[in-house]
Amino acid sequence: MTDALPLVIVVDDDADVRASLTDMFLSIGTESVTYGSTAELMAAGVPERPTCLILDLRMPGASGLELQAQLAKQGIRVPIIFLTGYADVPTSVRAMKAGAVDFMAKPFREQELLDAVAEALRRDIDRRREDEEVNGIRLLAIQLTPRERDVLEGVRRGLLNKQIAFELGISEITVKMHRSSAGRKLKSVSVADMVRKVELIRS
Repeated sequence: MTDALPLVIVVDDDADVRASLTDMFLSIGTESVTYGSTAELMAAGVPERPTCLILDLRMPGASGLELQAQLAKQGIRVPIIFLTGYADVPTSVRAMKAGAVDFMAKPFREQELLDAVAEALRRDIDRRREDEEVNGIRLLAIQLTPRERDVLEGVRRGLLNKQIAFELGISEITVKMHRSSAGRKLKSVSVADMVRKVELIRS
């Protein structure tokens, strides 16, 4: 759902921070929703739309880092910006290594946070578009025969038709037939496009 309007989710136990961020995003026409704890967010769930999560590092109950790990474990991919009044280098490094977009100390500059949010939403939109493309290619790939898949693997490796034919023990003409059929099924417009699609469905 890359065409859905983006959403910013704020999780912070400080009501003043939640209110301030709500007003800030409202002023630029960006939808936001706030929660006072990680438990509240997990109970509500993360919607299937372009999303960015602004997460306080230290809160009662599960911490921001614990929520980051929990989301990753559940396969929920959402870009995270950490806010904290207790910044330290080891914690920030840990958060960034786990995939955080940014790690900002309170008090923060509004423009810096807005820039980080814009980058996070861009990443999420790009990721969702790629996921949609991969899912579409996988649906097309269902039509491929086992032999067509074998031929495509050779194409992906950069082999010539005669080399693919030798490896598979078939004629070069047969390779060309399978290659042409596979290209039509994957709606490939060029060899490079075919290889790109094969790489996507292999990943």
